[in-house]
Amino acid sequence: MQSQCNTTFKVLCSARHWLITWLCLFVLPIWIVSVQAMTDGQIKDLRQEAEHLFYHGYDNYMKYAFPEDELRPLSCKPLTRDRQDPSHIGLNDALGNYSLSLVDSLSTLAILASSPSQVQRKKSLRHFQTGVAFLVEQYGDGSEGSAGQGLRARGFDVDSKVQVFETMIRGVGGLLSAHLFATGELPITGYLPEDTASTSGSTSIQWPQDFVYNGQLLRLARDLADRLVPAFHTDTGIPYPRVNLRHGIPFYSESPLHRDAEKGVCSKTQQRSPELTETCSAGAGSLLLEFTAMSRLTGDSRYETLGKRAFWSIWDRKGPTGLVGAGIDAETGLWTSSYTGIGAGIDSFYEYAGKAYILLSAVKSTSASTDGFSHRWDMPGSYLQVWSDSHTAINHHLRRGKMFIHPHYVQADFFTGATRAHWFDSLSAFYPGVLTLLGHVEEATEVHLLNTALWSRYSALPERWSTTAGSIEGGLGWWGGRPEFIESTYYLYRATRDPWYLHVGEMVLRDIKRRCWTKCGWAGIHDVRSGERSDRMESFFLSETAKYLFLLFEPEHPLNKIDAPFVFNTEGHPLILPRANNSLRTPNRASEPGTPVKSSGDSTVSTCPVPAGMQPFSLSTVAARGDIYHAANLARLHFMPTLETIESPLIEYSADHPSVSISDVRSPSNFTYYPWTLPLELIPYNATCDKMTARPTFDITFPTLPNGLLTPASLQRVLNGILVNSISGLRLGMIQDVKVDTSGVPNGGELYRVQAINNIAMGKDEKVFMARDAAANVVNPSDPNFTRVRDTAMLDLVVDVATEPIYRTDDSTTLFDHPSSDNSTSFNASASNLVDSSPAHEDPKPESNMKLAFNSLIEHFAALIHNHGQELNRGRSREYIPAVTPTGAGAAPLPDVEDALGPDPSRPPRGDLLWNTIYLVGNNCGGRLPLNIVREHQILIMKRGGCSFGQKLQNIPSVPPSKHSLQLVIVVSYDEAEEGLPSGWLVRPLLEAQQLTSTGLPRHRPIPMVLVGGGDKTYDVFRRAVGVGVKRRYSVEAQGVPISNLIMI
Repeated sequence: MQSQCNTTFKVLCSARHWLITWLCLFVLPIWIVSVQAMTDGQIKDLRQEAEHLFYHGYDNYMKYAFPEDELRPLSCKPLTRDRQDPSHIGLNDALGNYSLSLVDSLSTLAILASSPSQVQRKKSLRHFQTGVAFLVEQYGDGSEGSAGQGLRARGFDVDSKVQVFETMIRGVGGLLSAHLFATGELPITGYLPEDTASTSGSTSIQWPQDFVYNGQLLRLARDLADRLVPAFHTDTGIPYPRVNLRHGIPFYSESPLHRDAEKGVCSKTQQRSPELTETCSAGAGSLLLEFTAMSRLTGDSRYETLGKRAFWSIWDRKGPTGLVGAGIDAETGLWTSSYTGIGAGIDSFYEYAGKAYILLSAVKSTSASTDGFSHRWDMPGSYLQVWSDSHTAINHHLRRGKMFIHPHYVQADFFTGATRAHWFDSLSAFYPGVLTLLGHVEEATEVHLLNTALWSRYSALPERWSTTAGSIEGGLGWWGGRPEFIESTYYLYRATRDPWYLHVGEMVLRDIKRRCWTKCGWAGIHDVRSGERSDRMESFFLSETAKYLFLLFEPEHPLNKIDAPFVFNTEGHPLILPRANNSLRTPNRASEPGTPVKSSGDSTVSTCPVPAGMQPFSLSTVAARGDIYHAANLARLHFMPTLETIESPLIEYSADHPSVSISDVRSPSNFTYYPWTLPLELIPYNATCDKMTARPTFDITFPTLPNGLLTPASLQRVLNGILVNSISGLRLGMIQDVKVDTSGVPNGGELYRVQAINNIAMGKDEKVFMARDAAANVVNPSDPNFTRVRDTAMLDLVVDVATEPIYRTDDSTTLFDHPSSDNSTSFNASASNLVDSSPAHEDPKPESNMKLAFNSLIEHFAALIHNHGQELNRGRSREYIPAVTPTGAGAAPLPDVEDALGPDPSRPPRGDLLWNTIYLVGNNCGGRLPLNIVREHQILIMKRGGCSFGQKLQNIPSVPPSKHSLQLVIVVSYDEAEEGLPSGWLVRPLLEAQQLTSTGLPRHRPIPMVLVGGGDKTYDVFRRAVGVGVKRRYSVEAQGVPISNLIMI
């Protein structure tokens, strides 16, 4: 019976194994195909819809608005400059009266000319070539002869005052990009331009309809660039914000261009109305990609030099936070606003820092560093370093992490880093794309999730949205067709191939068609809540939004596979630096490009990580993330009602138009899965959401004392922090967000930080200085929220130093008669740089390890005092030297004396220091010291090395205690003594054995000892010392966790 059962079991197992094998080989592949997140056919349909979206806008522009700048899609009329109101910069800055929408559309037409559909490909190439012909007809071919005169103007000789930035990225960038497509430097499928010699001997490319392309776009781009160059005539290198395309900059009277009345446009003595000279970091620092491409194509290095000079002029003025600001004066170089962020006014500066590294890595520079400009401008690695430094500063000062529901960015004070506002603007949606491009895919994914949730909520991105209120900020609820969100979606899909982003793109496409369609084009949304539309189709809708949607749904496009360092400028125009000679480029190039330059600073290069593997029973890594609903929570999607009604102007149009389906006009049925409503097969069957963690915050409020009202004098701004003179009625806002890698710190190694004092926000690097005696009669010593703790490991030596020579002899009989000329010696021996060399079981107080990591903050206070540069009296200065106490059985406590510094750090410390008899004994390894030295000197200075610490102390004879005899031994360490540690770091001395006398007996009164760094520099300070004191360090803890930026003094 048992044998029969075993046989039956084996047969069943064999049958089961065969069944599983059959399922895996035949059924599972069919199931996987059936649950694909998006089929090739669906992607093809979406790509065709993106093409139709572009042509619906472009064809109507050409029909109703060309040759004017933009289209009014509701009224089916052209949109032109506001000639009646020149101050209408929202319109006049971009619209220069040079057929802007056509210029902006050419590169999109060239990209659509690589459509997989042969019919569409031919149509787009024909539109591209005829578009170039139309432009040349209106503005000439850019030459000096009769062909240079167009129907509207010779080149861009139009009386239009425009913004330099908008004209650069749209006009110059669009013309250069179209030229690169026309000459084959950028790929178009099936388009192989061949040069043919004309009768005049010039080289050209024959196009249909008898049009010959011979570099017209490049010449027109140069004509437009030359009209922008006058704006760069400033003493700061920062270009003026505006220029007149015909007259230059006569309205900027302080420009060096006008300092010679004979050569300038006008006399400086003429009276003019004041002109705004304020520009922004993005406007001034985002010009180098276009001007670099111009220089490489024409051989004229002037453009590249001007663009780079402007970029570095902004960066060299970055604030103490390491970030650039929003507004800056082009004439003075001074910042005009004190806030910073990653959105409007700043965004593309960081974008161009990263993209300049990519673009410039292709070939050698043609800019002339011999003109007095810095060589770093020509090194691609320099721009990567700017990006890396900026990215670090952004994460430190602006990024709020997962403990704030979901990662996002805030606006901060330019100087301190203190939070100034909590809103998100639609322009900052560019940032995930740049993060992805430079290898920070995980960070980009997190930020993009919030953008996606916001789009899901509003079916667009409002211009500004508050993360704290969960609503539109300041009534700024419009969406003018901005491309930044879909641009980042495109980059993330290219990096991860996660189908999540295809569904994001579908959501955007459907919402645009549902909400923005008009019979004459695509309207902006005036209010994303009501759906009210605006009568303007911005040119960037055709140059960017439609373009990125098409490229998202066309993964095989040649631009997505090009093996060359090309970039999109901030208007979506592809740019590349040509590597081979092209006869259509201006022949007078300064030099031919060589091999790619290996840049300096490449150690900071990030590489794009390998896309994450598919999750079991799901095809999307993003949909399986544990924090996916954290972003939805921050966007308040769970408060959104279900929308059942269909509201769209497309409803009537869809009846007889095959490109419109019910998917285009329906509203999302719910917000359970976003974007849109994801197919259920994309959602992991057993997915769980991570628990949202709240950042620990609380307030500490001190009682108000009689006659102790809080006044302006109670708080004083000093250097990098705030000095608290009185805590009566004071309120400290605490937050636990300071990470530290040290043992013994509760709650995962994060310290508390004072983030606000009353209503004053504090930056992450700012300190709060509080006098030790200020809280003496106010704070309960047993209060767990505010506990003062003395540091047992670190202290500061206070040294009065004579500025005149002092002849002092040490054991080597060396005379010192050359006092240092530097009376402001600084020493780097901070507590954060300490390594405790004692075994763990010998440290009776584990919390001391914790204190070592943050006690270095007192150095900021020491620097605060020291920078006053006061003299106690004639011939003396006061130095502050960090010191560390020893540990182990031989360690002795410091003398019980008062601290050397008074309670008020805003004034110089007064009075003589306690100890003023000092003797230098070298390394003290040569035997017993004379008795009189120990009896008559309070301080002994020794050099580290030669023998152990214990032997140095054993060579000191015992004497009866007296206020005139030895009080403290100071050992000076040298960098070579700390082998394996960075310069300035100290190992806490370990005295393993009990101190002995010179006769070998246990010392009855152990000698206190401290260790300082600085080597000979410190030793020379003590040669000139006339007084020594100690100042103990204190820290404050809240609920047993240190407060990192509160320093007791």
